[in-house]
Amino acid sequence: MTCWYEGPLAAFDTETTGVDVETDRIVSAAVVVQDAPGARPRVSRWLVNPGVPVPEGATAVHGLTDEHLQRNGRWPAPVVYEIAEALAEQAAMARPLVVMNAPFDLTLLDRELRRHRASPLDRWFEASTLRVLDPRVLDKHLDRYRKGRRTLTDLCAHYDVTLEGAHDAAADALAALDVVRALGRRFATRLERLSPAELHTLQTTWHAAQARGLQAWFAKSGTPEVVNTAWPLRPDLPAAA
Repeated sequence: MTCWYEGPLAAFDTETTGVDVETDRIVSAAVVVQDAPGARPRVSRWLVNPGVPVPEGATAVHGLTDEHLQRNGRWPAPVVYEIAEALAEQAAMARPLVVMNAPFDLTLLDRELRRHRASPLDRWFEASTLRVLDPRVLDKHLDRYRKGRRTLTDLCAHYDVTLEGAHDAAADALAALDVVRALGRRFATRLERLSPAELHTLQTTWHAAQARGLQAWFAKSGTPEVVNTAWPLRPDLPAAA
C-alpha cells in the first residue's frame, strides 16, 4: 500500500503585503497538486490587487509592486472565493494539503474571506475535512534538537529539495510539498503508520507545545512577543481588525 507521502498531495502558499494576519493582505497565491513524486504538478495561480499600498519591504521580498498589481491583479473578493473553492476541492478528494507555517497562510485567507465575503474559511469545510501537513511543525517535532533556523529555504537545504524562485507562491508551494515527501521518507518508521487525518490532529498538539516552548524562551529573554498556540487556523478575529 502506498504511503501518504508517496501519493497525491496538494500545497498552498501566499505572498502578502506583510506579516500581520489581521491587517495585511494577499497579493498572490497558488495551489499546486501533484499525484505522485516526480509527476508533473498542476498549478493554479492568482494575482491580487489588494486595494491597499504594498510596502517597499514586502515588494523587496516577492517583487510585486503596486503598479504591477494594479495593472494585472484582480479584485480580492472573487479571488479569495476561488482559492477557498480550490482548497475545498482538495478536501473533498481527501487529498492532504501542505501549507508551510499554516497558521499564517490559512488565517490570512480566513481574514480576507471575512473582509471581502463576510464568511469564514471554515464554511468551505463543513462537508469535507481539511487535512493539513505543515512541514515546519513536522520537522520541529521529528528533529527537535537540530540547531538552526527552519524557514522554507532552510528546510529545502536540509532535505535536499530544490527551491527555484523563492517567494513566488507557486515555487514555494511546490518546494514545501517536496519537503514533506522528503521528510516522510526520512522519518518513515515514525510516519508510515499514521494517516494524514491522524497527523493533522497530532500537529495541533505538537504546534501548541512548540509555541509554548518559544513563548517561554521569549519570556526568559525579555521579549514581549506573544506566540499563538492555535493550528492550523487562528480562530479569533479581533474587533479592531
